[in-house]
Amino acid sequence: MIPPINKILYASDQGEHTRPVFRRAVSLARRYEAKLLMVHVVEPLSAAGNAIVDTYLPLETADKLKSEDGMHEVLEKVKKRLQLFAREELRGERQDRIPDTEVHVVMGTPSREILRIAEENNVDVIVMGKSAHSFFGNTMMGTCARRVTRYSNIPVFLIPNN
Repeated sequence: MIPPINKILYASDQGEHTRPVFRRAVSLARRYEAKLLMVHVVEPLSAAGNAIVDTYLPLETADKLKSEDGMHEVLEKVKKRLQLFAREELRGERQDRIPDTEVHVVMGTPSREILRIAEENNVDVIVMGKSAHSFFGNTMMGTCARRVTRYSNIPVFLIPNN
């Protein structure tokens, strides 16, 4: 028996080449009448990022940004941006052609969080972009995609996005 596809996780990096990846995830969701989980992971500031924030922002603003409330505000803004992106991409579509969509924005290591959310939500397939970088003429898969495909027990659908 062919396993059903009821839930699809679309991992968004909100990069400039994310539209083809989103469109493929929507296409799969329509095809299988599946729920679509949009996931974006915000990485914590590195030591260098913290130094830049501390150097260029007033102390009060930097402290607010680093606080739990400040991070919650950042995550909510990213979530609204993802929802707007989805609405813009699906504008003009018939309502019955738009998949049931849920948006998750979390902080952490992207590959770990994508896998965690996929497992917690019993996702049937993960759809993500395959960013590629070239070193000495050889194309290498992006770190996040490589880690997700390596550690996932769930099928991963990689879409070229470069």
